[in-house]
Amino acid sequence: MNLLVTGGCGFIGSNFIRQRLLEANSPLTRLVNLDALTYAGNPANLVDLASDPRYVFAQGDIGDTALVTRLLAEHQIDAIVNFAAESHVDRSIDSPEPFIQTNVVGTLRLLNCARLHWAKLPEPRRSAFRFLHVSTDEVYGTLQPGDAPWNEDCPYEPNSPYAASKAASDHLVRSFQHTYRFPTLTTNCSNNYGPYHFPEKLIPLVILNALEGKPLPVYGDGQQIRDWLYVEDHAAAIWLVLQRGRIGETYNVGGLNERPNLEIVQRICALLDRMSPRADSRPYAQQITYVADRPGHDRRYAIDSAKLRRELGWQPKENFDTGIEKTVDWYLAHRAWAADITAQKYARHRLGTVR
Repeated sequence: MNLLVTGGCGFIGSNFIRQRLLEANSPLTRLVNLDALTYAGNPANLVDLASDPRYVFAQGDIGDTALVTRLLAEHQIDAIVNFAAESHVDRSIDSPEPFIQTNVVGTLRLLNCARLHWAKLPEPRRSAFRFLHVSTDEVYGTLQPGDAPWNEDCPYEPNSPYAASKAASDHLVRSFQHTYRFPTLTTNCSNNYGPYHFPEKLIPLVILNALEGKPLPVYGDGQQIRDWLYVEDHAAAIWLVLQRGRIGETYNVGGLNERPNLEIVQRICALLDRMSPRADSRPYAQQITYVADRPGHDRRYAIDSAKLRRELGWQPKENFDTGIEKTVDWYLAHRAWAADITAQKYARHRLGTVR
C-alpha cells in the first residue's frame, strides 16, 4: 500500500504514522505525509523516522489542488487518511474563518482531487482504494448527565465554530460517497491524550504548567465531562477501519473513560506529586485556579463504540489509569520537546484554558 496521510505532523497524525512505520510486517511501501506545518504541526514529532526509506514528507496545504494531484499521481497513492484540521475550540471562537478554510474548503478540495485520482486507477487498485476522514465527537453537540452516549445514528448538533466546520466536512465526505460512489470511511473520536499532544490542550497544559509552577486553569466548575481515548488506541482503530471498515460507514471511537475535567486535573496533580514532587513538597493541586467559563461550553461528550467493537473487534488497550500514567511519564521524559514548541511556535499565542 502507498498511503497519503494529511496532517501527519500533528498529535494524532504523528502517532498514527509512528505506529504504521514501526509495526512488524507493515504492508506499507510508501507513506507520504502532507502537512502545512501550522502552529500545531511539528516535524520533531517524527524526526526519528525521517530516515525510513518508506517515509516521504511534503509541506503543503490540503487545499492546494496542484500539489495534492501531483502527490497522488507521483506516489501512486492507494489510500488517504485525512487528519488535517484546525482543531481548537477556543481558537475557533476567537477566529472562525481559518476553520472554515481548512476544515471545509480544504477537505472539499482534497476530496475532489482524490476522487479524480481514484477514477483513473486501474483495477484492482480502484476497488481497493479508500479515503478515511478523521472527525470528532463534538459534531454531535452536548449531552446531559443521564443521556446515552452518541452512536453513529445520532443527529449532528455542533455548538462551536470548530464543531460546525467538522460537521460540514463530515457531510461533504458522505456526499461524495453517495453522489460519486467514492469509497469513503469516517471516524468520530472522543478526546485523545498521550505523547506529542500540543501544549494548549488540557492534559499537556496541566502537566507543563504544574511543572513550571504556573496556575492550572479550569473553566467554570470543572464538571464538564469528556470521554478520554489514549491516542495509540485511536491510531489502531483508524488503521483497522481503513483495512476492514464498510465503505460509506461511520465508526465512533471512544475510550470508555468519562471523567470531569476537574478530576483529570486532580489525577495529574496526584501523579506528579509521586513522580516529580515539587521542591517545597507542597501538592500540585494548590495551583488549580478556576476561571470564567468558555462561551457555549458543552457540558458532556460520550461516545458509544459498540459498532466498532462488534464489527471489527477493536478494543482499547489502555484504561485511563494506565494511559494517564504513561502520558505523564512521557512528558516528564520529554521536557525539551515541549519547551521547544512553547518557545518557537507558541510564544505568540496565549496559553489557553482547557476544553
